Amino acid sequence: MDEDMHHNKVEDVVGSHVEDAVTFWAQSISRNKDIMKIGYSLSELCPHANSIFGRLDPKKIYGGLFSEDKCWYRCKVLKIISDEKCLVRYIDYGNTEILNRSDIVEIPLNLQFSSVAKKYRLWGLQIPSGQEVTQFDQGRTFLGSLIFEKEIKMRIKATYQDGTVIAQAEYGSVDIGEEVAKKGFAEKCKLTSSTKTCEEKTSDPGQLVLRNLKNPIPLWGHRSNQSSFSRPKGRLSGRLSLDLKNEYGAGDHVTFPKENVAVADFNLGSNVSLAKIKQDQKLIEENEKLKTEKEVLLERYKALELKLEHTAQELQQEKATIMDLTKRLERTLKTRVGTRMKNLAAKVELLKEIRRVNINVRFGNDLSDAIQVLEEDCFTIPASLNELEIIWAEYSLAQEKIQTCQNVNEGNILIAKRNEVQQKLYMAVEVFILEVDELPLNKRLKTLQDLSASLEAVYGQATERTNSEEILKKFYDWKCNKREEFTSVRSETEVSLQHLVTWFQSTLEAFDLSVEESLTSEDTIGSIDEILEKTESGVCKELEISLIEQDDSDKEIILNTYSQVLQKIRSEEGLIATVQSKYKDSVEFKKQIIECLNKTPNVDHLLSIKKTLKSLKARLRWKLVEKNNLEESDDHDGSEIEKIKQEITQLRNSVFQEIYHEQEEYEKLYSLVQKWFPELPLLHPEIGLLKYMNSGGLLTMSLERDLLDAEPMKELSSKRPLLSSEVNGQIILLKGYSVDVDTEARVIERAAAYHRAWREAKEESGLLPLIFLFFCKSDPMAYLMVPYYPRANLSAIQSSMPLTLEEALKVMKGVAQGLHTLHKADIIHGSLHQNNVFALNRQHGIVGDFDFTKSVSQRASVNMMVGDLSLLSPELKMGKPVSPSSDLYAYGCLLLWLSVQNQEFETSEDGIPKVDQFHLDDNVKSLLCSLICCRSSVTTEQVLNAECFLLPKRKSTANSRKIEYTPKKEKEELKMENLDKDKEKTRYGEANFD
Repeated sequence: MDEDMHHNKVEDVVGSHVEDAVTFWAQSISRNKDIMKIGYSLSELCPHANSIFGRLDPKKIYGGLFSEDKCWYRCKVLKIISDEKCLVRYIDYGNTEILNRSDIVEIPLNLQFSSVAKKYRLWGLQIPSGQEVTQFDQGRTFLGSLIFEKEIKMRIKATYQDGTVIAQAEYGSVDIGEEVAKKGFAEKCKLTSSTKTCEEKTSDPGQLVLRNLKNPIPLWGHRSNQSSFSRPKGRLSGRLSLDLKNEYGAGDHVTFPKENVAVADFNLGSNVSLAKIKQDQKLIEENEKLKTEKEVLLERYKALELKLEHTAQELQQEKATIMDLTKRLERTLKTRVGTRMKNLAAKVELLKEIRRVNINVRFGNDLSDAIQVLEEDCFTIPASLNELEIIWAEYSLAQEKIQTCQNVNEGNILIAKRNEVQQKLYMAVEVFILEVDELPLNKRLKTLQDLSASLEAVYGQATERTNSEEILKKFYDWKCNKREEFTSVRSETEVSLQHLVTWFQSTLEAFDLSVEESLTSEDTIGSIDEILEKTESGVCKELEISLIEQDDSDKEIILNTYSQVLQKIRSEEGLIATVQSKYKDSVEFKKQIIECLNKTPNVDHLLSIKKTLKSLKARLRWKLVEKNNLEESDDHDGSEIEKIKQEITQLRNSVFQEIYHEQEEYEKLYSLVQKWFPELPLLHPEIGLLKYMNSGGLLTMSLERDLLDAEPMKELSSKRPLLSSEVNGQIILLKGYSVDVDTEARVIERAAAYHRAWREAKEESGLLPLIFLFFCKSDPMAYLMVPYYPRANLSAIQSSMPLTLEEALKVMKGVAQGLHTLHKADIIHGSLHQNNVFALNRQHGIVGDFDFTKSVSQRASVNMMVGDLSLLSPELKMGKPVSPSSDLYAYGCLLLWLSVQNQEFETSEDGIPKVDQFHLDDNVKSLLCSLICCRSSVTTEQVLNAECFLLPKRKSTANSRKIEYTPKKEKEELKMENLDKDKEKTRYGEANFD
C-alpha cells in the first residue's frame, strides 16, 4: 500500500459496478465527455475492424461487443477460457464478461489509454469471515443502492499497487462505509492484519476472477440482483453469470453450504492456498504457451516445406528456360548478320515510303499553305458597297414614310424626295455592279470551298475558338522548331546511310580474288559494327519522329490553328456571299427600276375591269327581275324561262370571270406596292387596294348576294343564313354573318389570317379554302364563300358508312396537318368537332373554318359532344385559357371516336375517356394516350410524325381557288340530299359550318 501525495484528496465520482459489500468501481465526473467520445469512436471503428488472431495480450486494450446491448466498449483480457472464449473486463466500467474471440477486435493506438473507471475499497472495512452467500448478495445489493449511478465524494486514503484506491465514501452527509457496517455486511479491519490482508488481496488483481473460474463459490449467476450494479453505461450485465453457468453445465444448480462460506472464500485464505493457485495458474499458462509455440513451429515447418517444394519447381522451370534461351541464342548467332541486315533494309524501305507520303499534316504545312492563300488573295469589301448601303437605307426609309402617310399633299412631297433618292440609288447600283463585275468572286469562292473541304477531310469538324493572332504566331514558332528538329534527324540518317554504302563498296575489294593489292581485315571489316549501329540509330530515330503520335500540346496547337484558318475562310465566304446577294438585288433593282423611274403605275386597267363588272352586274340583275316576273305571271312560257335561266348562268359566269381578272390585277398592284410604289393606296383610294391588302386578297367589293340567286339551306344551319348557289357548274355555300362597324374589322382580320395560313401551302394545308369574303350593301351582313362538300363531314359519313381504321387514320392525318398549319400561324381553331371535319373521297381529311365573328375563347366555350365524349378539354372546364393543347384534345377524342366505332365509353371522374379499355393498335393507343390522358407537351408536328401515320404519302385532293371543288350535281338531287339531312339535323349539327 502506498500513501502518497494524493492522501486525503477528494474526488467526485459516479458508481458503475459493485463487486462486494466493500469493493466497487466508479467513474470520475470530470471524464464524462471522454466516455462519450470513446463510445462514438468505438461505434465508428469496431464494426469495420479486424477480429483478433493468435495469442491475446493481457496488457493490451481491445474492443469488446457487450452482449446485453450489442455496443462496443474497451476491455482487457483477464483469462483465456478456451480457444473460442475469453474472460474480459470492461475497463471503463469495471464489470466482466465471457466473450467469443469473434466479438473482440483490435482498436487503434489513440484509444490505448488508461481506464476511465477506478476500483475503490471502503476505508477500514472488510467482509466478515464465515459470511453466507445470501448475506454476501444482500451486502452487495445494499452497497449498490448507495453508490450505483450516484454522485459520491471519495476521500482518498491510500492506493494499492494494483491500482485499487482505499477511500472514505460519502453521499451527501451519509458515510457509506458506516452504513454498510451498521447493516452488518462488513466489519472493521483489525489493525494488526489489515495491511497484510490488503496486500494479500491486492497482490493479484485477477484473484476474484480466478476464484470464479476455479471454485464454485461465490457464483454471481445465482444471485438475483447481481445485474443491477454491473453494466456499462447503465445497461444490464448479467452475461457473466449466464456464460459461467453455460461453461460449467447448463441446468446444474450449484449449492453453497453455509459452513463453507468463510473469509477465505473471498480473500483467498492463507498464503499457502494463494501460492498453490498461482503455481497452478502459472503451469496452465506455460502449458498453453508451449502448446501455442508448438503449433506455430509446426505451421512454420509446413510453410518451409511448401516453399522449398515451390522453389525447386521454379528452379526447374528456370533451368528449362535458360536451356531454351541458350539454344535460341545459338540459332540467333548463326543468322545474326543476315537478320540485322534484313531488319535494317525493312526499316529503310519503310522510311522511303514515309518520305514519299506527304507529311504536311504532321508539321502543319497544309495549314501554312492555307494561311498563305488567305493572306495573298484576301477578298475585301468593294468601296462602292458602303455608299450603296447608305443610299439603300435612305431609300427604304423614304418608302416607309410614304407607306404610313395619310395626307395626299404631304405624300406628293415624300414621293418627290423618294424619286430623288431613287435616282441616286440607281447610279450607286450601276457603279457597284461595274465594280463587282471586275472581281473574280466565283473563282475566289471556289478556291475557299476547295481549301475548306481539304482541311475538313483531314482535321474533321472544327470547334469554335476565340479569334486571335497570338495562335498563329504560336503555330509558326512551333512549326519552325519541329522543322529544325526533323531536318537535323533526317540529315543524320542520310549521312549514316551514306557511310554504310561506302563501306559496302570498299568491302568488295577485300573479297575480290582478282585484286592483287592485299587489304587487312582491320582496315575493311573492323568498323562495320559502329557503322551499323549509327545507321540503325538514325533510321529508327527518323521513323520514331515520323510515326509517333503527336502529344496533346502539339495537337492543341494544330487544332487551334485549324480553327483560326477555318474561321478566316468562313468570314471571307460570308463577305463574298454578302456581296453576291447585294449584287443580285442590285441587278434585279436595275432591271425593274428602268421601267419604273419617273413613272406611276396605271390603274386604268383595273378601273376598266370594274366598269365592265358594273355593266355585267346590271344586266344580270335585269335578267333576274325578268325571270321572276315570268315565273309569277299566270301564262308564263317554260321554254322562255329556261332560255332566260341559261342567259343568267352565262352572265353570272362572266361576272365571276371578270372578278378573277380583277383579283389578278389587284395582285399585280399589291406587288408594286410592296416593292416600288407604297403610295398607290394613298393616290388611288377609289380602287379599294388597301382593303384588298388587309384581307390578304380574300375581300372583294364586286360581289353581291342578289347576283348569286342563292337558295337558303336551313337544314344545315339554324343559327345564321346559309345559302347555296352554282358558279361555273359547281355548288358553293354562302355563310352569312351579322356584322356592325366594330365586328366588320375583326371578321376581316380573322378571316384574312386564316386565308394567309391556307395560302402558304394551299392544297397541302389541310384546311377548307375560303373563296371570297364580301359585304351586303342592303343589310349589315358579311358573306363568306366556301366550297360545298355534300355529306362529307365525319358525322354524316359515320352515320351512313363508317370509315375503316385505315381510312380514319388517313383522314385524321390530314386533319392533323390542318391544325399544324393553323398553330404554325398562331391561330387556335377552338371549334373542332365531327361536323367541322371533312373526309374528301374518304381518304383526305381537312379542317373546316370557324365563326370569324367570335373570339377563340367564345368559340371554345361551346361544349360539343361526339357520342358520349365531351370535346371540351379538362383545362377549359377548369376555366383556364384556350391553347393549342385544347385543339389537340378535341382531335384525340375524334380519333378515338373513329377508332372504336359505336362502342360505349368509360370515363374517369373528370370526364377523360379511358383509352386502355379498347383493343386498339399499339401505335394508335400510344398516340391517343398522349393526346387525351398524358397531354404533357405534345404538338401537332409530333402528331404528324406518330408511328400510326407512317403511311405512303398520297397526293392531296383539296381544291384550289377556282371553285373546281366537287363533281357537278343537279339542283334537284341536292335538294333530295338536303331533305335527308334535315331529318338527321340534330345528329349532324352544322355541317360545313362551325
